[in-house]
Amino acid sequence: MVGAVVRIIAGTKKSHRIDAPKGTITRPMTDRMRESLFSSLGARIREARVADLFAGTGSIGLEALSRGAKSVVFVEADREVVRVLRSNVERIDLGGKVIMAQVESFLAGASDVFDLVFVDPPYPMEDVDVERIIEQVARILVDDGVVILHRRFGQPKPVTTLSIMHERRYGDAVVWRFEKDIS
Repeated sequence: MVGAVVRIIAGTKKSHRIDAPKGTITRPMTDRMRESLFSSLGARIREARVADLFAGTGSIGLEALSRGAKSVVFVEADREVVRVLRSNVERIDLGGKVIMAQVESFLAGASDVFDLVFVDPPYPMEDVDVERIIEQVARILVDDGVVILHRRFGQPKPVTTLSIMHERRYGDAVVWRFEKDIS
């Protein structure tokens, strides 16, 4: 079952459709949020190795590929969402690897490193769990790498060893940008 339709907003696959499962299983970022987020990343996205955690529809990772990312690993646990995600990745045809797993399990076994990691956990996820995930992400991040965290507005900024670089509110959501210090 397919619900809402989202579109890639820029790059080689601009205007291509991304399906979302019916219901409220996923909540893709709005076009405005994605445009602002990717504008702030600028040239960092080109040739980046990207992880899209709690990938949902894959809209973030597919946008990254469309804008020149070298590779994207999509991690999602829900079977129905993974089915739609795989279909989106195949239809957009820019590559990308879909892994059906709990994010913490993926992070515990990850041997690759990433330049950019998007973390978009379900809003009801406990703050302590989000902080634990961010610390696991720091382990797979290259020096000077970037983590983008999307949460409901009003949830506290996670305590982390990463440096916060930016915070921006979008309606009922907030996006934090963290960087790994090279020191």
